[in-house]
Amino acid sequence: MPTFLGPPTVDQCPPMYYDQVLKDKAKKREEEVKSMITNEKTEILTTIELIDDIQRLGLGYKYEDEIRRALSRCVSWVKNNEGRTKNLYATALSFRLLRQHGYEVSQDIFKSFMDGPEGCLTKDVKGMLALYEASYLAFEGEHLLDEAREFTCMHLNNVRKEEYSSQSLNDQVIHGLELPLHHRMPRLQARWYIEAYGKRPDANKVLLEDAKLDFNMVQSTLQSDLKDISRWWKGLNLANKLSFTRDRLMECFFWTVGMVFEPQYSDLRKGLTKVTSLITVIDDVYDVYGTLDELELFTAAVERWDIKAVQTLPDYMKICFLALYNTINDMAYDTLKEHDEYILSYLTKAWTDMCKAFLQEKKWSQNKETPPFKDYLENGWVSVSGVVILVHTYFLMSKSITKQGLESLEKCHNLLRWPSIIFRLCNDLGTSTAELERGETASSILCMMRETGVSEELARKNIRNLVEETWKKLNKDKTDEDSPFSKPFIETAINLARISECTYQNGDAHGAPDSRSKNRMDTLYLSCSRKPTILLTGTRIDV
Repeated sequence: MPTFLGPPTVDQCPPMYYDQVLKDKAKKREEEVKSMITNEKTEILTTIELIDDIQRLGLGYKYEDEIRRALSRCVSWVKNNEGRTKNLYATALSFRLLRQHGYEVSQDIFKSFMDGPEGCLTKDVKGMLALYEASYLAFEGEHLLDEAREFTCMHLNNVRKEEYSSQSLNDQVIHGLELPLHHRMPRLQARWYIEAYGKRPDANKVLLEDAKLDFNMVQSTLQSDLKDISRWWKGLNLANKLSFTRDRLMECFFWTVGMVFEPQYSDLRKGLTKVTSLITVIDDVYDVYGTLDELELFTAAVERWDIKAVQTLPDYMKICFLALYNTINDMAYDTLKEHDEYILSYLTKAWTDMCKAFLQEKKWSQNKETPPFKDYLENGWVSVSGVVILVHTYFLMSKSITKQGLESLEKCHNLLRWPSIIFRLCNDLGTSTAELERGETASSILCMMRETGVSEELARKNIRNLVEETWKKLNKDKTDEDSPFSKPFIETAINLARISECTYQNGDAHGAPDSRSKNRMDTLYLSCSRKPTILLTGTRIDV
């Protein structure tokens, strides 16, 4: 079943052309931005605001070293002013940026604000918005930040109905309440912020031009990646051979862009698009077409991982198994060549565990059984495919494969578990209404309704709260200095949770994409132009 978007049209959309003049211009802007960040004569708050703008504009990956050095100055500034500063905006912005970058900052820096007169806070909309965004970097047990989130959310919802002299601030309030910055897909956020920032009278023209040039150059890389992966998908021919499955190449590529957009990760994006495309097809085999007996055979074949196993399968499953078998073996071979490490057993175990979880869900469905919530979630965070995606990410991304990293993959480290739980619960929140109408018996919402006797509305609220609690665990594990994983991998794992929030925010944008989904993909990589442009309003705007 092809998506309503139709087959990929990227072949008719050649990558945007960049001549040397524009490359030189981009390089010049980068040097100017570096000078801004590293200028120690600039006031600390001004530097912090600059870093925040750089990250929101999607430029953070280009200035990691400069940002790290600038934030080290910020740490001393925050500690010296801890508990005494009267600037809520500066305190909250500093807290959020430092936590994002792994620094230890206590929630107690907000105590004086939360203990003060309520009226003083509610008049400071800019400060309240900064505190609201900062509260989403909370760890478990940080009740002061929970209180701050509840307080700011309530008051910001009131002020969004009013008109302010600053349209920019009003837009940011509405945008933040829709989904907090910490939960947003980075590249979509960059696209939105480039437009919003450009409307500000105080916008830094050098920074804005740098952001536009970067957006266009990244977009050109994404177009090239999509063109390559489209050829692979067309050659595989699964969409035609298995007409009952969803043809979701474009949506799968969108997922990988959500996880990792930086231009240097083309091979990772293409590899993950292969993985997610195969997951989508196999999910449909289990969910909508295969009989229980056939699925038992397929699961056994994946676990056995032997080409001879294909002989036990019905014809329609043979092409599916062979596509999986050949693709994953090729990935393992490439890693063996590059790293001299044989990783096939790690890949096949991830696929086997997922297929077993798919099979369990099929049994629940066929038996009209609603399992206990705990049992459902323990199976569901595996069946949602997050572990498969992140295991492949580790090998496709890592410059070096370590013993500690391999052991952590085997044990399903929390940096695989927490994003997968968020993925599962967001998926259920986005798809449960349609599943209930189809008579499905197992989802987190239905399991909670049956187990506790609550309404669907209350079950949804409880699941949303569980998502927020899982984010707190993920926030904490990100700061672990002894993590077995590299910082790029950790950020990509967190981005899996972010793309889950994005995809299921307003329904099921993967299984049932709508015009909003199409617009998002058009925005990021499907605009056709032979000259460098940036999608901002309508179709495009010249740099």
